[in-house]
Amino acid sequence: MTTNLYFVRHAHSTYTPDELGRPLSEQGYRDANTVTEFLKTENIHHVYSSPYKRAIQTVEGIAKYINKEIVVVDEFKERVLSEKPVIDFTSAITKVWQDFDFSWEGGESNRMAQKRGVNATIQLLEYNDGKNIVIGTHGNIMVLIMNYFDKKYGFNFWKELGMPDIYKLSFNGKRMVDVQRIWK
Repeated sequence: MTTNLYFVRHAHSTYTPDELGRPLSEQGYRDANTVTEFLKTENIHHVYSSPYKRAIQTVEGIAKYINKEIVVVDEFKERVLSEKPVIDFTSAITKVWQDFDFSWEGGESNRMAQKRGVNATIQLLEYNDGKNIVIGTHGNIMVLIMNYFDKKYGFNFWKELGMPDIYKLSFNGKRMVDVQRIWK
């Protein structure tokens, strides 16, 4: 039986230093409505999300449409790059993708973040066999999860993601058998 996970990278947010509470921007809200329209045709059974406000806001429309509560899963939050703001984000993020075991002070290595995200993904697959599941999440953690199942999803793929973006990952058991981008 095929299980489909719809990973939804959050829509554009208004920057605040409060990572957890950062809300969607006006454009983000418009795009979140479009996300809902795309997902209405997918026979969604459940909606999960990172605890971050922008991720929840991006998928709350489909949760309301199917009349289900969003289940918050802490492991789908974005990877912590560093304890303190980095001076050069591009070089900092490049370094962690070049060395999966490297981490900046107070941050997560790719391997640590990937393990966290993959463990949560496998639990969802076990509990939702044959269902269509939406997961509101973030770009880095989403690609790290995809990378675990297929190494072709890496740093260059992450750099090309839209905001928002939607990828449908189809699984037979715990084996990923297909990936489709459904955001246009």
